[in-house]
Amino acid sequence: MGPPAADGPPTDGKDPMTQPLLPPDVLGRMVASDPGRPRLTWYDDEPGPTSGERIELSARVLANWVAKAANLLQDDADAGPGTTVGIDLPAHWRALYWALATWSVGATVVVGDGAREADVLVTDSPAAAADHGGDAVLVSLPALARSHPQAGAAPGAVDEARELSTHGDRFSPMSDPEAGDVALAVDGHDTAYGDVVVAVDGWGGSPRVALDGPLDRVLRDALAAWAADGSVVLVRGGRADLQDRFASEGVTADARRMA
Repeated sequence: MGPPAADGPPTDGKDPMTQPLLPPDVLGRMVASDPGRPRLTWYDDEPGPTSGERIELSARVLANWVAKAANLLQDDADAGPGTTVGIDLPAHWRALYWALATWSVGATVVVGDGAREADVLVTDSPAAAADHGGDAVLVSLPALARSHPQAGAAPGAVDEARELSTHGDRFSPMSDPEAGDVALAVDGHDTAYGDVVVAVDGWGGSPRVALDGPLDRVLRDALAAWAADGSVVLVRGGRADLQDRFASEGVTADARRMA
């Protein structure tokens, strides 16, 4: 999908001096660079059934989740360039692989107020899935879920926990996005594929970045960290006293955006 490392020679025919880095390239570079290194670590401090969860995904495992979700989007929903995929989820580890899957098929990630109006809806709300007029995926947030407990309330939706595992572990897109195609749409503001991966000054190489806040900002910051051959520690719950945790995780930059 992309060159083996940010500082290595390109293997996909792209000149890194002239071509923008696209989201699918970011995932490919991480897998080629070091497939076993943790790239996404999740902590859930939100009160409720998932409180206390810690999930860690290597580049290889993250790519596996992305491939399955991308195959579902492409094969079951005919998603590709020009398709909008609404991600109606909190800033959660599952939201990140659905965004990467959407970019892998060349479609547009929609978050915010317009998410539920997209062609395809990825949501944890049975009511939203049932009301959606197009293809819908009902997501269970708990890590070990085997089916959504309210899947019967949205009989037309794909129960992700039950069905995602049936899709392939490798993905080949039918069409690739152009740099000018819309990658991310947030409340009427569009960002092109060629503009959504932006380096952050001060993070340096291979940063380990703590994230939370609105989903669109988490997606942008995660892409920036991964493009620098780094990783992210994504937290939910609004706790402020996380310095000991971040020290144990080797966090080098705190980019949380609760405001």
